[in-house]
Amino acid sequence: MSTAPTTARGVRIARLVLVLVGVAVLAFGAWTLGSVERPHKAVGLLWWLIGAVVLHDGVLSPFVVLVGVLLRKAGRRLPGWTLVVVQVAVVVGAVLALVVLPEIQATHHEKNPTVVPFDYTLRLVLAEVVLGVVAVGAVAVGLRGTRRRRVGGAGASGPSGPAGPGLP
Repeated sequence: MSTAPTTARGVRIARLVLVLVGVAVLAFGAWTLGSVERPHKAVGLLWWLIGAVVLHDGVLSPFVVLVGVLLRKAGRRLPGWTLVVVQVAVVVGAVLALVVLPEIQATHHEKNPTVVPFDYTLRLVLAEVVLGVVAVGAVAVGLRGTRRRRVGGAGASGPSGPAGPGLP
């Protein structure tokens, strides 16, 4: 007995529910924006949203695709988990930069220093360095494991072979 039609129907229902919830949230957000904010602030928000789309589609997405292509080429020598770690580090670093850059800009324009109290530039740089170290560390561990498997032979079940270290 096949469950494919039941599963496909369930997926369609789930998609419909998610679309309806998404439309309801967007409608509520638009209504709230229209009732709370002045029209000139809505124009500023519109420009910010356009800038976010341009940054996402023009900078972030091509960068992530380029890194993905390079990782796939390197993937012949690296295990899959290594590629995932590097991809996650790249995406988290890019999104973090997109979120924090407006705060960095606000520190230069804000007259009240308590509104933006932290040194966001230093914190962003430190976070990006940590992500870079994690990505480079994952690649190093992945390459090291690949070399061990090659040295251990094609039939070995692990770095030291099926019988244990030093045993035939």
